Amino acid sequence: MSIKDPLNPWNYKPWWCQPWSILLTGVVIITGSWVLAKTLWITVIVTTPILIWWFYFLWLWPRLLRLSSLELMNRQPDQESESCDVL
Repeated sequence: MSIKDPLNPWNYKPWWCQPWSILLTGVVIITGSWVLAKTLWITVIVTTPILIWWFYFLWLWPRLLRLSSLELMNRQPDQESESCDVL
């Protein structure tokens, strides 16, 4: 039995929310907008939110999740108990 790496956020996502499916969906939508409209400005309007979506879901979200996980792993038990003590 293999243990999943707790720092890899993609281990906890379904197949339709994996990096390959996010990229493939975006490429299909961008290509489809070009094939249907054949107009650069429409393709740019379609591409802009997709690029933002890719930046967030493929770069920012995994990085923040890893940093948060590392922070929780590095937290000292003494720090947690001190913050809960009321004197």
